[in-house]
Amino acid sequence: MQSVSQDNIFRSADYFNWGSSIVKGQDGLYHMFYSRWKREYGFYAWLTHSEIAHATSKNPTGPWEYKETVLKGRGGQGWDAITAHNPKIKHFNGKYYLYYIGTHLRGKPYTDEELVETAKVGYSHPNWNVLRPNQRSGVAVSKALNGPWKRMDRPIIEPSGPIITLTVNPAIDRGADGKYYLIVKGDKPNATGFVRNQAIAVAKKPEGPFVMQEKPVIDNLDTEDMSLWHDPKRNRFYGTYHAHSFIGLVTSSNGLDWEPAGEEKIMLKTIPLKNGGIIRPDRMERPFIFVENGIPQSLNLAVKEGEDSYIVCVPIK
Repeated sequence: MQSVSQDNIFRSADYFNWGSSIVKGQDGLYHMFYSRWKREYGFYAWLTHSEIAHATSKNPTGPWEYKETVLKGRGGQGWDAITAHNPKIKHFNGKYYLYYIGTHLRGKPYTDEELVETAKVGYSHPNWNVLRPNQRSGVAVSKALNGPWKRMDRPIIEPSGPIITLTVNPAIDRGADGKYYLIVKGDKPNATGFVRNQAIAVAKKPEGPFVMQEKPVIDNLDTEDMSLWHDPKRNRFYGTYHAHSFIGLVTSSNGLDWEPAGEEKIMLKTIPLKNGGIIRPDRMERPFIFVENGIPQSLNLAVKEGEDSYIVCVPIK
């Protein structure tokens, strides 16, 4: 992991920027899809007002330029009526697949003012206990990075097996067997306290149907935000995650049986700067490894520092 310059930091004046993923386009540019929401609503508005935006760069580590907003909450009473969050962009079989999460209020009528109030109050607002458990993962598909994007009318996976309550933060890649391996987070069954599990599901197509596997990816510590890739040279899967105080790495030879990688902690909760300074984040989450031609190029991180949040693209040598 290399030190970071200002070109590697992507922040916006009016928005909190959060979890990101990158794909290289046929235009030779790098395309980042990321979450953002208006600062005026407060940080907790990720659950009520997040949208998925699209930025471009000539380099996989930036600098990035906002291009367009791609998805928002669909409105109405659909599974993704409220918020579009935590995207992963993938290119499979000549199409682009934008995986994301959304939620809804179980048919309850609501106003824009009520959603703003929910965001500003946060965890203690009654709506929070409806919005959180209704979070699901879905996908939108397009032939081009500029859209148009066609959303699926239903989530791609429901809680079962090693996770309960919700299915969020999808991470996916295709294995050497041609199947698609999807990791999602949910709550750990029968846990004492608040613990999240990582589960794996498998499908023959990138949009599913996905079959949940009984064996979890991680269930021995509280983790979030998996990012998954298959290394064709090693014929092995790798997954990054955050565990609050560090960014971790797990691996699997078959996509089903996972274990800590030889170097389990790939980054602690500090980011060295090229000018000699250090970023010490309050939160450092949403790790994403961008791989080009089989070689990791950058580690994207979502950073919250005080009343600011932004994306850091850490160059990898």
